[in-house]
Amino acid sequence: MTETQRKENPGKKSAWGEILRFAIAGGVCFLIEFAVLVLLKEKLGLDTLIAAPIAFAVSVAVNYLLCMAWVFKGTKDAGTAAKAGFLITSLIGLLLNELLMLLFRLIFGEEAVAVTLGQTRVSMYMVNKCLATLLVMIWNFFTKKAVLTSGWVRRMTERFGKGK
Repeated sequence: MTETQRKENPGKKSAWGEILRFAIAGGVCFLIEFAVLVLLKEKLGLDTLIAAPIAFAVSVAVNYLLCMAWVFKGTKDAGTAAKAGFLITSLIGLLLNELLMLLFRLIFGEEAVAVTLGQTRVSMYMVNKCLATLLVMIWNFFTKKAVLTSGWVRRMTERFGKGK
């Protein structure tokens, strides 16, 4: 991008930075979620449809903190309505995650070993989780950006007289 293009379209550079920060935060949260899922499944013997939402909830908590403090800059003082919107989009993301995990379980199974890397085995539930995460990530980016930065929450709360 040339200097002239930057001056003509200043939001473009920040939008790419925002996407990059979201991807990094999402990667960190995915690693946390994946580790919690594997721990709950492998060490505690929980079914993936029980372990997945627990892992998802842990990940959402970390994701919220990262999004508010680093990803979507300027949202630290987001009102109650924006925070509620973040929670609602996360709950819908949880529902999507759970439905996708069930769908992929029915299609691909989950106990079969997909690949063995040295002494590490990658089971199908792990592959299923990666696929579900990829799809839910797309939902998360667009809905959380809308909730935290677009101003539509503020306009709606002003219109209906609720929230901050």
